[in-house]
Amino acid sequence: MLISVLLAAAGCSNSLFKVKPPSTLKEMPPGAPSINVGSLTFQASPLLTDEQTQELFESNLQLAGLLPVRMAIQHNGGAAMELKKLRFQLHDGSGADWKMISAKQAISRILKANGVFNYNPNSRKTFEKEFRAYELDLKSPLASAERRRQGLIFFLSPQKEPVTSPRNLVLTIQGLTEPASLNLN
Repeated sequence: MLISVLLAAAGCSNSLFKVKPPSTLKEMPPGAPSINVGSLTFQASPLLTDEQTQELFESNLQLAGLLPVRMAIQHNGGAAMELKKLRFQLHDGSGADWKMISAKQAISRILKANGVFNYNPNSRKTFEKEFRAYELDLKSPLASAERRRQGLIFFLSPQKEPVTSPRNLVLTIQGLTEPASLNLN
């Protein structure tokens, strides 16, 4: 009985899901849509398959109604650029709006969809920390010395249903002098 208690305690001291470090994220696909808006260039690619999210997070984000979109922002020179005012909107071919949510909200959806209710609080903190490392930082300015910033932005499906092969996704970037759009698929 002592051995099973020790094994259970050891198993609860890690993260709820095995999250790979962001440094293991593969390069942005070469044909990923991009748009140059002067001092910034945006490039985006949605993670559309269960395999892609399972590989990174050991969790099915699509089952939770989430669509993560990889976003890279390149600074093309000049003064540091404030990113706080940027807003991302996602629409699909049927005209439905996908709501952008924070990593914290995404974590709650993942836990609920996977039926994770009883857990060690330290395991959840570890998972949150590892998961949030992927979130695109829009709070700090992008300096020309940094050159490029990338991360994930998370969208919740229109009906909060599992994501199944969304078509004709259009990502709109607001907060620029002129809104910019990227056709994602």
